[in-house]
Amino acid sequence: MKYLLGLCAFILLFSCTAQKGNSKYSVIEYEATPCFGFCPVFKMTVNPDRTAVFEAEHFNFGDQPSKDNLSNPREGTFKGTIKEADYNKLTALLDGLNVKNLKDNYGEKNISDLPSSHLRIRFADGTTKHVEDYGKRGSEKLSELYRFFENLRKNQQWTKVK
Repeated sequence: MKYLLGLCAFILLFSCTAQKGNSKYSVIEYEATPCFGFCPVFKMTVNPDRTAVFEAEHFNFGDQPSKDNLSNPREGTFKGTIKEADYNKLTALLDGLNVKNLKDNYGEKNISDLPSSHLRIRFADGTTKHVEDYGKRGSEKLSELYRFFENLRKNQQWTKVK
């Protein structure tokens, strides 16, 4: 009986590990660029094991941003593990976008003070997709994804590494 129980435990453990490794996204990267105001400037990289790196430049933490913050050094590099529910929501948002079929560029660059976003995806099949969105208004679903990434800066546990 204990051999049967051990075998069941092994199969359960193996199946959980196999499920985590089956993500169709090898790397999910989001980058927000500066504007002439107080737009948060950062880059976040999320791996299929939910580990993440958050590279914070400016305007990511304070409630009262000011131009004086620009003279400060970059805010730092942070590491963390994205909560499982948030990772699942992130992949669901990406699935809903049908990322491979998005245009490569959105937005008109005839206004010079808007931020851009860069969404870079490396898929498990080896293909990649880079979407640049000047003004961050490519579509409603893209805007929802950008807000989600901006919220991840504040609703995850980050540890400063440099």
